Amino acid sequence: MPVIFYARVSTAEQNIDHQTAQARAAGFVIDEIIADHGISGISTCLADRPQGKRLFDKLRTGDTLVVRWVDRLGRNYSDVTDTIRHFIRQGVVIRTVINGMTFDGSTTDPMQQAVRDSLISFMAAMAQAQSEVTKEAQKAGIMAAKRDSRKYPGKKPSYTRRDFETIQEMLMAGSGASFIARETGLTRQTILRIKTDPVAAEAALSRWRL
Repeated sequence: MPVIFYARVSTAEQNIDHQTAQARAAGFVIDEIIADHGISGISTCLADRPQGKRLFDKLRTGDTLVVRWVDRLGRNYSDVTDTIRHFIRQGVVIRTVINGMTFDGSTTDPMQQAVRDSLISFMAAMAQAQSEVTKEAQKAGIMAAKRDSRKYPGKKPSYTRRDFETIQEMLMAGSGASFIARETGLTRQTILRIKTDPVAAEAALSRWRL
């Protein structure tokens, strides 16, 4: 059965190479890549994305859908939970690159199903929380950058916007600073600074127009 990797990037300028490389480095053997470019996960649900809607027609029983993190599948708690449960009912196995989670319909035990569904709900709630934190950090960071626009922009950040988004996702997924540093190639101190003050981290990106 095929393994399909779905990726989403928020701007047309970004590419999916980093997400794909992460998946392969985690041991996934990918048969096909489906990706949406320039699509906001905050405002657009999976079924309304040009490539996302293909998943609903393409995936069959026994197929595996791989995503970097569950936030790739929806814009909020309801979207994520509804989408995962829809694919599970179809017999699709869903796996995440971050933390290596697996969701499927293999169990018929009510208690195990309840644990699985609770975990799905928890992860979906974390995905929405991460989205809201990132959105607020972006707003505050842009405002701070505009306020300080006449000042020297400071040292150029050692991380990119893609790094920033990845770090935010991995922090919300429960990954530690040392693990994230190894995965991204950044220093542990950089990860901790972003974790401690995401607004300042976003402001630095905005000042440098990154």
